[in-house]
Amino acid sequence: MAHATTRNKWWRVFIPAALLLVWLTLAGVGGPYFGKIDQVSSNDLSTFLPKNAESTKVKDELAKFQTSGTIPAIVVFESDASLTDTQKSQLMTARDNMQKTGVVMGEVSQPVYSDDGKGGFVLVPIDSDTKFAPVITKLQDAVKQSNISMRSAFTGPAMFARDLNKAFAGIDGTLLVVALAVVFLILLVVYRSPVLPIVTLMSAIAALASAIFVVWHLANAGVMQLNGQVQGILFILVIGAATDYALLYISRYREELTRHESAWDATQAALKASWEPIVAAGGTVILGLLCLLVSDLGSNKALGPVGGVGIAFAIASALTFLPAALLLFGRRAFWPRRPRYMPGKGHGDYHDNHPVWTKVGRLVGKHPRRLWVGISILLIVCCVYIPQLRAQGVSQQDLIVGKSEARDGQILLDRHFPGGSGSPAFILVPESQQAAVVKQLETDYGVDSVGVLTSDKTRTSMLVGRSEIKLRQQIREKIAASRQEQLDTIRKKIEAEMAGTPAEYIDQFYQQAIAAVPSVDSIAASAYPFKDLQPKVVDGQVVLQATLKDPASSVQARETISRLRATIQPTHPEVIFGGVSAVQLDTNTASTHDLKIIIPLILLAITSVLMLLLRSVVAPLILLATTVVSFGATLGVAAFLFNNVWHFPGADPSVIIFGFVFLVALGIDYNIFLMTRVREETIRLGVRQGTLKALVVTGGVITSAGVVLASTFAALYVIPILFLAQIAFIVSFGVLLDTLIIRSLLVPSLTLEIGKKMWWPSRISKKGKR
Repeated sequence: MAHATTRNKWWRVFIPAALLLVWLTLAGVGGPYFGKIDQVSSNDLSTFLPKNAESTKVKDELAKFQTSGTIPAIVVFESDASLTDTQKSQLMTARDNMQKTGVVMGEVSQPVYSDDGKGGFVLVPIDSDTKFAPVITKLQDAVKQSNISMRSAFTGPAMFARDLNKAFAGIDGTLLVVALAVVFLILLVVYRSPVLPIVTLMSAIAALASAIFVVWHLANAGVMQLNGQVQGILFILVIGAATDYALLYISRYREELTRHESAWDATQAALKASWEPIVAAGGTVILGLLCLLVSDLGSNKALGPVGGVGIAFAIASALTFLPAALLLFGRRAFWPRRPRYMPGKGHGDYHDNHPVWTKVGRLVGKHPRRLWVGISILLIVCCVYIPQLRAQGVSQQDLIVGKSEARDGQILLDRHFPGGSGSPAFILVPESQQAAVVKQLETDYGVDSVGVLTSDKTRTSMLVGRSEIKLRQQIREKIAASRQEQLDTIRKKIEAEMAGTPAEYIDQFYQQAIAAVPSVDSIAASAYPFKDLQPKVVDGQVVLQATLKDPASSVQARETISRLRATIQPTHPEVIFGGVSAVQLDTNTASTHDLKIIIPLILLAITSVLMLLLRSVVAPLILLATTVVSFGATLGVAAFLFNNVWHFPGADPSVIIFGFVFLVALGIDYNIFLMTRVREETIRLGVRQGTLKALVVTGGVITSAGVVLASTFAALYVIPILFLAQIAFIVSFGVLLDTLIIRSLLVPSLTLEIGKKMWWPSRISKKGKR
């Protein structure tokens, strides 16, 4: 007998120790991948578009026309007055210095001067696969060393990519540190123990390290795509979810320690009571995330499996690492407020330990109808503002919150040039239809000029159509004026040398002299910079470049592309549009399509899980309705604040999708935590007493979990990206609304109002106490 007891004690030490060793090994292996995950992520929007998107097809076809993959940086120069010859010489010096840096792919373009004479710019082709920060720094140094007497700035796609990468650079370090620090402080307040916060965070970090290890290898193998926003959300999601599940387990474990003298027995009882709601809650989030796999956008698809992997490790950590660690610590983990074993304590003795939530329970029990009616009206009023949410996408220059050198450069460029300069729309056109398509492009008020790609390695494009005629005319006018000055000089010289000679002789000599001067037409023809160039034809197609009047990443530019497609494609169906504006338009179109598909799918998946878990039809529908209305109210409040307080320029459509996934899935989590306990207590105590007890005993832990999750998502504010800032507010506010109002007041009130019918068609709805 003694031998059996010794063996049991040995197993009770070996099992938790082995589990901890496994987790620590996983964390040790996965830890180094925190710094490597940016190696397998990309912030290029076009890489996340579906293969059948027009802009994706154009990007693939452009590879046939271009010898190397480049992305332009635009260097803009500006003076208060018209540029002098000296300043133009300085600009050429700056151009030559940039060419010598060794980071340029091909040739820096010749300067282009503005019509007002006060500005100029050059295009600098950069390798699209390079690290933009050091390359841009070298180019900026080259410009500074040129001692120019003008203002200069960098903008264009390469500069915006540099600014985005710089903004996302804080994800690996700053975001993680801020999130962990916030969670630690909250846990310190909740537990008033130095041990529990550390154990909980170790559990979350182990889950995150393991998830990153798996995600890195999947992304490296090409199974999934990653970008900065998915990476940031993964960090926050795993830390928040793992902490939430830990809070639920620890709460039940503390409760069981008062009923069981042995920590082993308390652990078994706590696991038995909490595994189902934790797995159901996590499974609901995973299902919601996996619904993103039907998205047309690779960035949305990526979040599905990436988030699913993270949540799976969060569940596993909460049900293995955490119980094992707490079992080894025993009651010491709760020091200095160790739970005492109270063998006489029954299931009905709970009020003394929850004074605040006892008062909330009394309020709900006394006025259930007033509460649910009043709260419902308030939520519906908030929903009224939903149409004010401008989720049609934002300009690329508005993606970064705060300072952006690319945005400042774009403002300078817009003062003197068409907004789309340097970032044209690419249009793939059959060669035989080039002239007709050019004419249609030029009739649109959003198009400034049109060119075509050439076979020349240095002069890669030339103007066509009205733009070509305009350039030829400008060259002719300048040559004609210069030629006339030359002729006037010749006449004056002849008149001076032949003073006193009859006029007819002077005219004769003058005509003979000017006969040697080439005509305006011949000089203009030879001076035309594209005289010996021909359009590059590949597979019977050419690529037109349309410079738009608005910045390429602006909403107006996307509207121009949409309008051109609607105008040109009915008569020329083979014509397809690409470029920055088209990529962003196709991204928004795909996001809008996703809204119509993903939201109903998530609702169906979550409802099915709830029905299986609660063995009821009515309760899941009520819970889902409250969560959806809560999401609507959150969007309404967000719309009001985005427009009237923070004055955001708009929002990306994917903000709604991501917000819905997190709020509905995570909001249902708290209802699952509550309603599984309500069901458990209703079987013993009846609907009224069971509901009120479940509310009281779970109130503190669920509210703490909500505050933790809201705080972790709020940490996304440290990354200066508009999308993440908006997601941070929507999820943080929505989670607090769910935990403090929906789960604490609305759901219990509705449960008391509906009574036993809440559990239809299960047995609870047909028997037991009201």
